[in-house]
Amino acid sequence: MALAAPRRAPHRRAAPCAGLRLALVLALWAGALTSAGAVFGAGAVFGAGAVFAQQTDAPPGAPALTGRVVDAAGLLRPEERAGLEARLKAHEDRTTDQVVVATVPSLGGLSVEDYANRLLRAWGLGQKARNNGVLLLVAPSERKVRIEVGYGLEGALTDALSRVIIASAVAPKFKAGDFAGGIAAGVDGVLGILSGDAAEWQRRAEVRDDATGGLDPVLALILIVVIGLVLARFLAGARGAGRPHRRPGGGWIVLPGPPGGFSGGGFPGGGGFSGGGGFSGGGGSSGGGGASGDW
Repeated sequence: MALAAPRRAPHRRAAPCAGLRLALVLALWAGALTSAGAVFGAGAVFGAGAVFAQQTDAPPGAPALTGRVVDAAGLLRPEERAGLEARLKAHEDRTTDQVVVATVPSLGGLSVEDYANRLLRAWGLGQKARNNGVLLLVAPSERKVRIEVGYGLEGALTDALSRVIIASAVAPKFKAGDFAGGIAAGVDGVLGILSGDAAEWQRRAEVRDDATGGLDPVLALILIVVIGLVLARFLAGARGAGRPHRRPGGGWIVLPGPPGGFSGGGFPGGGGFSGGGGFSGGGGSSGGGGASGDW
């Protein structure tokens, strides 16, 4: 009796592996995130570079750094300029603090604070490691004056002392039309404080604080009420924000974030430039310390 041949089972196509499908989805997702991250990173680097260039570029129409006194507005006689140059050089030789006087015909539509900060950074006043530069800027067309102080000298030449120098020594002479006298008085104040003789200027600051008096009680009450209303609205809005949402069919909506973090860093000051006069900044910078005034 012949044995019957065993029946072959019908061939079935193997179903795709669920793990393979999951791996494919993850690979596509990772590729998308990588591309997005590259674009985002390039944009961030480009934006940071633009900000850096904006912060270190000289203001429009700024004069070149040709010496410790750059009188682009023509306010000083040659002998007056030479006298200031000698005093500033002697101070720098003794302390390494780099103090420069600049007069400009116009601020070019900028505020005196922005112009002075950009000019000090572009000139790189002060040593790069110490940021010990000071700029006394005078803009006669806009009737503005500014003492811009580098990071390293803000503890000695404070905003309050800079303000007193301008208000009590510089501005009164400018009002009388004595630009040379006002600039010399400003240099006297700056060099005196940086040399450690700040007692007289601190006394003047205390006198001015006493003269201005305290905050008016009615104004203080109005400020408290306004701040309270703003905080109340902010807190009321915060209660409804930040809550997770559910889809109509159930389940929470979770949006994945990018695979890496991003953080920004500070920008150091750029190197100084000169106009070929044998004098240049040392790469110092400023964060906006100092004071401004007008007359």
